Amino acid sequence: MVQEFSNSVVFMPSGGLKGTIQAPADKSVSHRAAVIAAISDSTVKIKNFLRAADTQCTLRAIAACGVPVDNLDDVSPGDPVIHGAGLRGLRPPAGPIDIGNSGTSIRLLPGVFAGQEGSFTLDGDESIRLRPMDRIVEPLQKMGVSIKARDGLYAPLTVTGGSVHAVHFDMPVASAQVKSSLLLAALYADGPTEVVEPAVCRDHTEIMLAAAGARIEKEGLLTRIYPAKHLHMDDVDIIADISSAAFWLVAGSIVPGSEITLTGVGVNPTRTGLLDILLEMGADITLENECRRKGELVADLTVRYARLHGLAVGGGIVGRAIDELPLLALAGAFATGETLVTGAAELKVKESDRIAGLVENLDAIGVHIKGTDDGFVVRGIHGPLGGSFFSHGDHRMAMLGAVAGLASREGVEVVDFDSVSVSYPSFRDDLEKLRGES
Repeated sequence: MVQEFSNSVVFMPSGGLKGTIQAPADKSVSHRAAVIAAISDSTVKIKNFLRAADTQCTLRAIAACGVPVDNLDDVSPGDPVIHGAGLRGLRPPAGPIDIGNSGTSIRLLPGVFAGQEGSFTLDGDESIRLRPMDRIVEPLQKMGVSIKARDGLYAPLTVTGGSVHAVHFDMPVASAQVKSSLLLAALYADGPTEVVEPAVCRDHTEIMLAAAGARIEKEGLLTRIYPAKHLHMDDVDIIADISSAAFWLVAGSIVPGSEITLTGVGVNPTRTGLLDILLEMGADITLENECRRKGELVADLTVRYARLHGLAVGGGIVGRAIDELPLLALAGAFATGETLVTGAAELKVKESDRIAGLVENLDAIGVHIKGTDDGFVVRGIHGPLGGSFFSHGDHRMAMLGAVAGLASREGVEVVDFDSVSVSYPSFRDDLEKLRGES
């Protein structure tokens, strides 16, 4: 049962969650499809595009730069169709481009703007203005790109297109957004650019650029990309998002009597960190109907309730699960022993400080959790009792609070639950279906 108040939703304890659903389209892939379609020389229909706040910001941003987009808004029937303007065909709008709370938009688009004529300014909401942008500003400046940030660190960002130089860049932090920004800028460079990751991070940009005709070479953690004369992109069918499916993987694992099947989920190995961790904890998750769709690995996932055990998580797998790590803390609350996560300092600079928010919220609803400089430790096997959970406007924290309520003893009130619109607008509809209430 779900109870609604003015700006909060109370999620009450649930019986077994049962049924088959399709998680929303992949947010990361949707962003990249829109950006790369905009600089291709073809007309691209993006099937199953994620209609959510963040991805709509990317669509509106490219439209503001003169790229024709059919079915631009989510109120329009049909999939968005992008009439590519070509590699150098974007034009600066009259004023700043508002990307709302979309960290992907504000970090990927400067790479494209590096090769255009004129100046482009990106700005966003209060949250985005607090997120560090030096991680793209500094390497892009090393490539000769004219990019300026407020105090050298924060939005708004202004990029003036011009010459781009090839570089070899060793990334200090594993970030797919930073890597993608550099790879996009490298399309306009005067030679091959090399980007080296400190640990594996998602590679959707490389897959999609290669499919559009870019020359890309991979050697372990090194990606080499060559300048392009043009890109030609075919229609795209966006896979289901494993980051959204992850909420049901954990819910199904910790709510007794559950059996949930998630269809067509992207299981790109750079994104399956949480899946691998849950399996190591003893989760009952099976993969069926595995296939490749335009270079991306896809499968149907079925999760059943299971008894979990704690473990220590660190190293390279953290980067493959960075968005889902808060869910691991909740799973750890139902596991025997302790669950320890290290090497996850990146959580501090997401839509909110997810380490601080996670510890504050889970502790408030009865989970035994302590924060560390780069992660957290959870002691099972008590699970949440109940209480109030504050999302701080972070969509993933809001859904985490909802899952905690389903597995709690007394229910959990999630304050500012509307933030789920960023990535999973249909979350409550899917929950009602799994609870047999639809």
